[in-house]
Parts: sequence; structure tokens; C-alpha cells
Amino acid sequence: MRAATTLSVVVLASAGIGHAVVTSLDAGIARVDPFKDMKNRPKAGHGMNVLLVGTDGRDRISEEERHRYHLGGEPCHCTDTMMIVHISADRERATVVSLPRDSYAMTPEHTDEKTGKRIPGHPIKINAAYAEGGPNLTVQTVEDMTHVKIDHYLEVDFTSFMKTVDVLGGVSVCTALPLKDTYTGLDLPAGTHVLNGGQALQFVRARHLDADSDLGRMKRQQRFLAALIERATSSGILLNPMKFRDVTRAVLGSVRADKGFGTDELLDLGRAMRNFSPSSSEFTTVPIGQMGYVVPGVGETLKWDTAKADRLFQSLRDDKPLAARPSRPQPVPVEVDPQQIHVQVENGTPTQGLGKRVDAALAATGFRTTRMPADADDHTQKRTVIAYDPGWDRSARALAAALPGSELREVPGLGPTLKVIAGTDFRQVRGVRAEATDQGEPGVMTGGQEMCS
Repeated sequence: MRAATTLSVVVLASAGIGHAVVTSLDAGIARVDPFKDMKNRPKAGHGMNVLLVGTDGRDRISEEERHRYHLGGEPCHCTDTMMIVHISADRERATVVSLPRDSYAMTPEHTDEKTGKRIPGHPIKINAAYAEGGPNLTVQTVEDMTHVKIDHYLEVDFTSFMKTVDVLGGVSVCTALPLKDTYTGLDLPAGTHVLNGGQALQFVRARHLDADSDLGRMKRQQRFLAALIERATSSGILLNPMKFRDVTRAVLGSVRADKGFGTDELLDLGRAMRNFSPSSSEFTTVPIGQMGYVVPGVGETLKWDTAKADRLFQSLRDDKPLAARPSRPQPVPVEVDPQQIHVQVENGTPTQGLGKRVDAALAATGFRTTRMPADADDHTQKRTVIAYDPGWDRSARALAAALPGSELREVPGLGPTLKVIAGTDFRQVRGVRAEATDQGEPGVMTGGQEMCS
């Protein structure tokens, strides 16, 4: 999901760093004109709408990386990922709407940039608009389908995505089931993993893990984007202008943007989004009315549910949240009731009282802790570890959902009591509840609800 790269840069900009630093970054962005000669555009709404597209460009990826991460073959020069990111007028909320790459679309009448001839509108898959008419036709098609005016355009490729994840030190993801996809080379056992750039690219590209195909992939992309935002906002980069500069220079070297997205816009957005966090973001996918909608000359497509899609895009135009904002974070659904899970907490850091704090927080969430935290033998634990007997793996995953970013570690013979070794990365315990995971149509997920699923 190369679009995640660009959004992460916007999140990193929330540090509100100095004008000189941002100006130097602006100079490294390649420019395109996606709004050239566009007429009869939708009426501007409230807030800011950014079209994020990820292309399959791979020119700057080494042969070794191509082989390791299954990036062989010729790129199609089309948009592999497409999202509309709406930033609310008060800069307190971000809404990310994924547009499935196989969506049935009609191009508006347009001018061929090479021949200058007028091309009548015709049916395509939405990701083919880029190959046919570049950023300009892509924006025209999206605006024509959504009636949402696009204010800015940002485009990234495989290289940008991998660089972003690597310079952040990796991004943590969790999965309740093993994920294996021979097409991308993805092979993750169940549990929590810190992915580097290449592994993250495999994770967000995989389309052959289940029957959901592209829709299932978009769910994983949205969860990864939430995890990436959490990593960016908690890694300390926002507090270090020089580190921020080095990181974004590496990333923005392979980003293209419209001419209007410059220093002042980046600074304004950065200042307005200082309080941006995963819980202030929400993610959804355009509602699908018909799978496998066959179009002559195009093939099988996804046809949007027009009525539901219209309501979704009306919310963007009206600058309204897609879901009611809860007064407090909602509990994360897990497979096992926390009241059935026995936990022994150990303090793996020099910080006095951390074990008691973790024990109390887990008990308040419903876990059956011993209420007698101990000191671990090793006091240099940086990352919180959950040790568990393989026979209690479902309980371990439920506990991991309450301790985001923790590492799952199998210890055969440990028995029914799970052990939490608190590390210096511990911040808080997240609420969980026993509930079956929804496997139906994608709904609205806040970034704070990113979870193993």
C-alpha cells in the first residue's frame, strides 16, 4: 500500500517543524499537474481531500530485493492502490476511503495527452485510468464517480513504501491466523511481528490469502496504515526536527505531488494536525453492490452499491465522520473472554512499580492476574513479551490484543498461566471483549481499533 507512505509523511509533518526544514523537503518532491484543463469539477466541500495513489514502479529496487520479495515481472504502470484521504476542516479527524482497484468505472470524455484527440468515455477498471491518461485522467475519473472535489494529489511507488517502513524502524502487525501467499512470498505465522520494508510490502500486496481477495487485502492495508500511523506518532521522530528531515528526505525522493502542494500547505497541515493520532482516524472501503460484474472488453469488476456509496461520499463533502465518535476507545473483540485467562506479570525493566501498574491495568480489563507481580531475572527488556504454552495460543492472542506491540513467545510446558514480561515500551492496556470477529462487508474502523484479525 504505497499510499500509506504519503500519509505517513503528512503525519510526520504534524511536528510543526520550521519553515526552512520543510522548504528543503519540498524541493525534493517531483511535480505533476493532475488538474490541467479540468472543467465542470465538483463543488468544493469543507476540509481537504487528498487522492493517494500507489503505483507498481520498482525501478530503484535492487535485483536481490526483487528476488527476495517476489517483485519480478514488468510493472503495469497502473495504480495498485487508491485512496481518498479527507482531513476535516478542524484538523481533528482523518477519513481514509479505499477505492478497490477492480472497481467498475466509466472514464469521462477526455483529451489524449499524446495525440491531442478527444476520447469518448468508456468502461474500465478504475486502476487502468492511470495507464491510459496518467494522474489527470485518474483524478477526473475519481471525481466523476464520487462527486468529491480532489484538492491535492500524491503518488508513491514500491521504493517509497519500503523506505518509509525501514526508516521508522519497522511496523508491528498482528494476525490471529497464519498468512501465507506464494505470489508475494508472504509467510507469517500467527502472532505479532515487526515487519521491515520488504516484508511490509508483501503484507499489503497479498491478494491470495482467502476468498475475499482484493477486499481482504484492503482490510489488511487499512490495519497496516493504522499501525504505521501509531508507529510514526510514538517513535519520537515528531520531536526531533533533524531526524524528521533525514527520514522525509529519504521518503520524498520518490514521491510525486501536484504543484499546489508546497511548503506553505505542508506547514499549515502539519500545524493543524499536531494532535493527529490513530484514534482520530477512520478507515473504510467503498460499499460493493455486486462482485464479479462482467463488462465486455474489461472482464470481471466490482460494481459499487450506488446508494451506499453516495451516502459515504456525501459525508466527505459535508465534513462529517462516518461513525459516531465514542467518548472512549471501544474494546477490541477477541476470541477468548479475558476472565478465562490467567496471567503472571513480571517487571523486565529497572522502573520501580511497573509490574504492579501492568498487573492492575490487566486486572481492570478483566484478566485474571495473580495480583502478585514479580521482578524478571533480566531488567533490560525493551519490548513487552507474552510467554505462553502453545496449547493456549488463542488466550495468548487475546492478551496480545490488550498489549499492542508486544511479542508472542512460545514456551512449551509453561501451562495454562500466561506470563507477561513488561518492557520499557509498555504504555497502556487496551480494553478487549470476547466477541466473534466480523467477517462480513468491511465497515468503518477507527485507527485505534487496529487489531489482530
